[in-house]
Amino acid sequence: MKRHPLRRAVQVVFAIVVAMVCGQFVEGPVRAQAPDGNQVVIRYLNDPGAVRAFEIAEALGFLKDKGIRIESKGDSHGGPETLAALLSGSIDAGGIATPAVINAVAGGAKILCVMPALGINKDINSKLFVLDGSSIRAPSDLKNKSIGVNAIGAHLDYSIREYLRMHGLNKDEVKLVKVAGPKLDQTLRERQADVVAVGAWQGPIAKAIVAEGGVRVLFTDYDVLGDLVLGNIVMSKTFIDQHPRIVSEFVTASAKAADWASAHPDEAREMLAEILKKRGDDPVAAAAWSGYGLPQHALYKDHDVKFWLDVLERDGKVKPGQLDPEDIATNKYNAYAKILQH
Repeated sequence: MKRHPLRRAVQVVFAIVVAMVCGQFVEGPVRAQAPDGNQVVIRYLNDPGAVRAFEIAEALGFLKDKGIRIESKGDSHGGPETLAALLSGSIDAGGIATPAVINAVAGGAKILCVMPALGINKDINSKLFVLDGSSIRAPSDLKNKSIGVNAIGAHLDYSIREYLRMHGLNKDEVKLVKVAGPKLDQTLRERQADVVAVGAWQGPIAKAIVAEGGVRVLFTDYDVLGDLVLGNIVMSKTFIDQHPRIVSEFVTASAKAADWASAHPDEAREMLAEILKKRGDDPVAAAAWSGYGLPQHALYKDHDVKFWLDVLERDGKVKPGQLDPEDIATNKYNAYAKILQH
């Protein structure tokens, strides 16, 4: 793991093992104060090829005058790794998908989504592609067909299940095949899968598939779910309780940065490229960035969490009534929420 010492990597792996074996989560130490005592440091893991809104906030100078400094502790190679690092106290803020947060909280984790990080809307969404000549044109045509997805049990998996449920189909009537993101295009064109699902966060892949031609979109996750948050900025409740003002400043500045990026996409892409280059990532990925897919001011709606609670309750992973949306996500630390109430 880039810039991660071996000891830190071992701590992360150990945290995952403890979480899996015990079914419970124990938070590690909170270390937020910078050596000079004048700033609070918020540690995080990079999402390779992507830039979080709080990184834009820092680049725009929104955090510096609030006494906040962000500090990368290396790269994350997936949500479970980020979650484990957050729970072990190795980082203070992490980007994690909503279902993973719900499962962790149901298992006893003292964490909270403090703002959305990524979402879908009518313009930014995940697309399920078929070849132009495919016989699949209606939901019923998916019976006994295969769909390539980059992860089983994640957002696209559940989106497909919901699509099937809406149209009276059983999830077992369609076969999901795990396919690495970069191979989705090849998998479709070589007919190794009848459909491939490309996430809203996989902009470069979707653009390449469309540019090559010979495909059409069967449906999108927006068609199924409407506006919905996919990923979140998550913090431990211990950190939040110790630094409520800092969390509020951090969230509000990040929401302001997300609004700025939405209003200035060309400038945002240039800034993303600079941030990626500075951290050693390929800046070319910034050219395909189309936005965060978030509502104005990055505010949650109950639907953003309620949808996933209903899904996980149906699957028996969360007990009915065990959790409410406010147990998972909050607008409490986003100053825009208070402004809009007046």
